[in-house]
Amino acid sequence: MLVLTRKPGEKILIGDDIVITVLDARGDSVRIGIDAPRGVKIQRDEVVRAVSEANLAASQIDTAAEDRIKRSLEVLAALQSAQSSQPQPQTATPRLPNPTAEA
Repeated sequence: MLVLTRKPGEKILIGDDIVITVLDARGDSVRIGIDAPRGVKIQRDEVVRAVSEANLAASQIDTAAEDRIKRSLEVLAALQSAQSSQPQPQTATPRLPNPTAEA
């Protein structure tokens, strides 16, 4: 790791197209500006770590939730099976008079 001491307004060049400018330094904090081509990803380490940890946590299997979903699906299947095995009430279809029949 290269360690440099810079004052506000001073710049650091990385390659031919990235410029880091020290904007301000107060106490234990330093503000920097970064000029780079659009294709260069610039990310804060703590944000990348937080997103990675959140993605990892979201991908973990919650076995209790999985068991609840399985039980719910079993209950639903049993209810559907019970409904399909019960005889359905048949409604009588009213007969309309036949207009061609002689009275």
